[in-house]
Amino acid sequence: MSTATDTPAGGAEAPASQPNKMFKNCWGCRILSGGGLILAGAYVFMAARRVMKRGGPTSMGTVAQITFAASLTAWGMVVITDPVGKSHPKT
Repeated sequence: MSTATDTPAGGAEAPASQPNKMFKNCWGCRILSGGGLILAGAYVFMAARRVMKRGGPTSMGTVAQITFAASLTAWGMVVITDPVGKSHPKT
């Protein structure tokens, strides 16, 4: 076990990287990435729908594709709305 502390060699604490905070404050970033996930979900759903329109049987693969498409779309909506930390008031 080491007895050294986790402080940088300079003695002062290094500023924490802020990409997560920047992503939460950047409305355009959230719209772009969330919209991309929603469009990806629509693409996967339409691929599964195309198989069913041609009269193909509804297999477990098709059901898995539709489920995956729904999860991609839901993930995109979560990214856009950004509910993290909004259930508790900031102190």
